[in-house]
Amino acid sequence: MARVTGIGGIFLRARDPKTLTAWYAKHLGIAVADYGGATLLWTDEVPPTTGMTIWSLFPEDTTYFGNGNEKGQQQAMVNYRVDDIDALLTQLAAEGVTIDPKRQDEDYGRFAWIVDPEGNRIELWQPLASS
Repeated sequence: MARVTGIGGIFLRARDPKTLTAWYAKHLGIAVADYGGATLLWTDEVPPTTGMTIWSLFPEDTTYFGNGNEKGQQQAMVNYRVDDIDALLTQLAAEGVTIDPKRQDEDYGRFAWIVDPEGNRIELWQPLASS
């Protein structure tokens, strides 16, 4: 049977794409190329051999995505893999980014949440090497 083998891209609507692109580049290091997007390669996985993408559905009334933005309930949330969650959160706090104080540590990684300038809740995930 033919099947999906991974996520090919993440596409977001933005009120001000230019400003939001600059915010993601400055605060999360997502550098946009001339074609208008950023290519995130699995060869950049940290730590090595932790490469995976999770696909999951949540109940319609979930609060996991936060309270939504001014246009209504947020319908999706992007989870970005990061290489050093503590250093990134320190950097983001110094830059005035809205950070949820909640943290979650699991045997498969560490999690934190931030909000972009358009009100979208973002999950940050630092995968842990398998023991």
